[in-house]
Amino acid sequence: MLKSAEMRRQVAQRLRELLPRAKGWEETFDARIGAQTADLLVKFRLGEHEQILVVQVTSLGQPRQIRAAVTRLAEARREMPAAYPMAAAVYIGPQSARILKDNNLGFVDLSGNCYLSLEHIHIEKEGKRNVRPSTRPLRSLFAPRATRVVRVLLADAGRAWRLEELGKAAAVSLGHSHNVVRRLEDLRWAERDDDQRIRLSKPAALLEAWSDSYTYRLNDLTSYFVPERFTRRLMGDIARAAQAENHRYAFTLNAGLSLVAPQPRLPAVHCYLEGDPAPVAAALGLRPGAEVDAALHFLMPYDVGVFYGLLDKGGLKVVCLPQLYADLAHHERRGPAQAEHLRREAMGY
Repeated sequence: MLKSAEMRRQVAQRLRELLPRAKGWEETFDARIGAQTADLLVKFRLGEHEQILVVQVTSLGQPRQIRAAVTRLAEARREMPAAYPMAAAVYIGPQSARILKDNNLGFVDLSGNCYLSLEHIHIEKEGKRNVRPSTRPLRSLFAPRATRVVRVLLADAGRAWRLEELGKAAAVSLGHSHNVVRRLEDLRWAERDDDQRIRLSKPAALLEAWSDSYTYRLNDLTSYFVPERFTRRLMGDIARAAQAENHRYAFTLNAGLSLVAPQPRLPAVHCYLEGDPAPVAAALGLRPGAEVDAALHFLMPYDVGVFYGLLDKGGLKVVCLPQLYADLAHHERRGPAQAEHLRREAMGY
């Protein structure tokens, strides 16, 4: 993890690289703005126009930290209306970027992503990968078996669990569930009541941290051409073929979302499938295809925990809502917005 002073220095350097024509460049660290302190204040001119950037620097660019930065930047905007507020981090992913854009805030990271939208300047770069993924302190919390515990807690966020019940539901040992719960307590995302039952205190923070560290591409993917337009009947055929082979299945991404919240168009179907997909595809008369061209995608789960808490929608199985949120959060351009809509409308936290 970069130390604070070095992080701010690199952010300032990154801004200079993005604005090579700027004149009269001035940088101030720990600048006072009303009652608060800005990590970095930058003043410069482009032509006849003077610009001011107020930058809030955070070591982690996960949605939880970005939401906190949004609050501080909103205060800076009130104190200095002429300034353009920005967040900066080592890496700002698609979900965090969407939060900032929705609040009319800019951002820059040290991985190559940025967004500045001023009256006379618009710079946007996306799709760069995290240059320091190993620095995240939460990796052990979202390892496959640990995520089973996280998923169980998020799927019924209002429930108070005894440790033995939690371990049994998650299909992990008592010791493993204890370690996960202790980590959640350290982060103040979970707490115990007077009877030592465990309950999430900040389910939204846990959900965001998990989805920020997760991508559905952790699962092996096999794609197939589909000879007809996607319909509910075709999804039923997929379900029956999977059941005939005694394979657990669950729809996710747009297919899962279409069953939870109907959509006018279904561009592709993604379905978790336990076991070899070839017999299921053969029963449906499908032929394999490249992912970019095919429209049906079977995901072989990286861990069977994805089948916990399945929803039944008209006789079809859908992953639990936290899993659906985590899958959507990094799927194509509309995925983050769909994930946020799902949380607001269906999850309650």
